[in-house]
Amino acid sequence: MARRPATPPLGLKLARTARVVTTAFDRALAEAGGSAATWQVLLLVRSGEWGTQSSMAEAMGVTAATVTHHLNGLEAQGLVRRRRDDANRRVQRVELTPEGAELFGRLRRVATRHDERLRSQLGAGEAAALAELLDKLAAGVAAPATPPAGASSPAAPPEVSRRRGVGGARPG
Repeated sequence: MARRPATPPLGLKLARTARVVTTAFDRALAEAGGSAATWQVLLLVRSGEWGTQSSMAEAMGVTAATVTHHLNGLEAQGLVRRRRDDANRRVQRVELTPEGAELFGRLRRVATRHDERLRSQLGAGEAAALAELLDKLAAGVAAPATPPAGASSPAAPPEVSRRRGVGGARPG
């Protein structure tokens, strides 16, 4: 019988912690009349650095179609306005409406309080250390995995064919 580890796997602990922190943030944003997606889009629009939809998608790490979906909803609510760029008519610029600026202010206060709540649980220097460690973990999983010394490289995934199943076997 396999022994149970003294502590849960790091990835599991990180995922659980992220879920708890995200749920608390989502709840606070909802109470203020927003959502995480709304907050991200309004933050990017307000910054002025990501005025085009394609650059916003890149900054959010989502597809342009996803940003378009969010912008359609925000525009329908009167929170953002899109307009064609005078120099390049293919480019759409996005700006906050007065209502969008007001919601941005409310959500910014919520985000600030949430961040302060998180930081209040950490001692001097721990927030910076945590941020550094999280960046290190993210970079580590973003890079291709290297097998331990002496281990053979993982087998290539079996080929999938439409006519035949995985590995070329006929489906049952």
